[in-house]
Amino acid sequence: MSQISETSPKHCAKKGGININNRRKKLFFTFSTFFIGLLLIIFLIWLTLHPAKPEFSLTEADIHTLNLSSSATHLLNSSIQLTLFSKNPNRKVGIYYDKLLVYAAYRGQQITSEASLPPFYQSHEEINLLTAFLQGNELPVAQSFGYQIVRDRAIGKVIIGMKMDGKLRWKIGTFVSGAYRFNVNCVAIVAFGPNMTTDPLASLQGTRCSTDI
Repeated sequence: MSQISETSPKHCAKKGGININNRRKKLFFTFSTFFIGLLLIIFLIWLTLHPAKPEFSLTEADIHTLNLSSSATHLLNSSIQLTLFSKNPNRKVGIYYDKLLVYAAYRGQQITSEASLPPFYQSHEEINLLTAFLQGNELPVAQSFGYQIVRDRAIGKVIIGMKMDGKLRWKIGTFVSGAYRFNVNCVAIVAFGPNMTTDPLASLQGTRCSTDI
């Protein structure tokens, strides 16, 4: 007598469900392994080619105009010429500068309008010369501005700050990163004695700037 084996529809459905779950688990495991491996490769590349911050140095700052149009209203007219160098210290990483806004400051207050520099690409270990002519027309300043300028003139020097705000992207091979905001701060010491009447007033020496990303 032959044995008849009969499988119920419920049993088949259960077995089919187990196979589907196993396939899902395998697919999930495969994609998870691939994704983790990709992140690991990117992380290792980042460790190997970790980009250093760009370096800026202010070589010259010339003050052509810096005076109050009215002591009663405390409005300032200014014009300042800046010359600085930008260096990419990385050997294998390029830098795209997408946005550069520059302005001058004195004792924590902005004394020129923002000037926009054209975007550019900086190759490996490349150095670029940047220039900006900054102007301010009747900018409101603090009431103490006139007193502080007179005091600095008696001392024989005035300290002007150069501020730069921008966005950059790193280029590693064919890969280009997302945009990063960065800030540059420079300080220029300008001779400003009581007997100096020649135009412009020039900075005494170049200075290294600080960069934050």
